[in-house]
Amino acid sequence: MARTKQTARKTVGGTEKKQLATKAGKMLMTKAAKKQLSQKSTRLPNDGGVKKPHRYRPGTVALREIRKFQKSTDLLIAKAPFQRLVREISQDIKHELRFQSAAIGALQEASEAFLIGLFEDTQLCAIHAKRVTIMPRDVHLALRIRGDRYK
Repeated sequence: MARTKQTARKTVGGTEKKQLATKAGKMLMTKAAKKQLSQKSTRLPNDGGVKKPHRYRPGTVALREIRKFQKSTDLLIAKAPFQRLVREISQDIKHELRFQSAAIGALQEASEAFLIGLFEDTQLCAIHAKRVTIMPRDVHLALRIRGDRYK
């Protein structure tokens, strides 16, 4: 016999197939189906058809963000808040200091490079401790191993 494609058929259950052959079985089937439908309607909460928002599994969005940031070359810290921070820190050293825009850009580039390297080393410290989450003690250890003077 030639092979043919099978089409999916909707069934209510396994034992009802045998009952469909007789007329009485059809009546039983409809009663059972009605009973099943009434039970389903009582079990389902009536929340007005509000659908739950879609949620990704934990870690999926984080991995997507990692790929996105590794692909990009732009600066991660916004320019205006960084500039305000630089000016606030410079006020402690000398009042009325002026900065060229290229100087603030260079400071921001160097700061981000330092922080990214520090976080990479911090992640390695956490992995060495058989953990996934980084902790402040990982940052302290990374700074200590690097020999950085400014903590």
